[in-house]
Amino acid sequence: MASNSSNQKPETSNTAAGRKPPADRKEFLKRVSGPFGFLLLMIMICSFLAHYLNDSETLQEYADNNPELAYRDSLEASEPPEDEKLPNAPDASSTDATAGDKTVDKPPAYNIPEESSSDAADSTGTDSLISSGKDNAMTVNPERTIYQDGFYYEPLSEAVKQRITGVSYPETGCTVPYEELNYVGLLYVDFNGDVQEGELICNKAIAQDMVEIFYELYQNDYRIERIRLIDEYGGDDTLSMLDNNTSCFNYRVVDGTTSLSKHALGCAIDINPFYNPYVVFNRNGTGETYISPAGSEIYADRSRDFPYKIDEEDLCYKLFIGHGFTWGGNWNSSKDYQHFQIVL
Repeated sequence: MASNSSNQKPETSNTAAGRKPPADRKEFLKRVSGPFGFLLLMIMICSFLAHYLNDSETLQEYADNNPELAYRDSLEASEPPEDEKLPNAPDASSTDATAGDKTVDKPPAYNIPEESSSDAADSTGTDSLISSGKDNAMTVNPERTIYQDGFYYEPLSEAVKQRITGVSYPETGCTVPYEELNYVGLLYVDFNGDVQEGELICNKAIAQDMVEIFYELYQNDYRIERIRLIDEYGGDDTLSMLDNNTSCFNYRVVDGTTSLSKHALGCAIDINPFYNPYVVFNRNGTGETYISPAGSEIYADRSRDFPYKIDEEDLCYKLFIGHGFTWGGNWNSSKDYQHFQIVL
């Protein structure tokens, strides 16, 4: 009888194949953890250096810093179309792009097409009125007459009446009714060569002359330092002249006299007054020569050549004379080189 021991599967020896394991598991882990830990440490150091020295970022950091790009597809899918987001938004292409545009180049002349006054104002861009409380472009005077782009006249609005009453227009005693005056809007080229918006108040009988004359001056790059209502100077003609301001209506007397000026009727205008002063010879029989404004004495010598001088060769002179005005520079006992007036 065969022994049972001969049918038993022999046990595999732990020493087979010549591989002898460590005597202890802890000793095994101790052997492999050293090199592995060193390798892991080197990987971490290299990653740190690559990130900060090269100023790079991970994909997650890129996504956090650029959500509009990283999540664009998901955002676009969740946003409604433009016409749904802004159902009442105006079309930007329909707004007036010329209203604020100001260039030194002279604009071409053109005829205003026949359309409603509000449409015409929007298309020409002349309703961007300058400061000091002028009418808002949204409340265009229906009686406005537009001559050319930027040049128009109209009856005095309530806002303008409020500006001038008690200043250039007396609260009592003024013999010129509001209805006899017109507000004039215009463009001009200042001493720096920049196009500016100006304003005048004149007698309504010469409003058309004013826009025609100043349009020609503008077209020919004629330089005027400023054109503001005298009311910005408290109605003080001397302060206006000292600032070389061109102005028209002012209910006042002639400088140095008690006689009512043609300015009080809105029928006279002073152009670049500091360079074209008012000169009175032998004032009151004293032999004194009176020159106004103070400081402009050098410009009273008309034999000298200097900029902005008005004489008979000057375009401004020719235009006003051509419209029936007379020039103060042709007077005898006094000379008012800045002054043009007309008798109605």
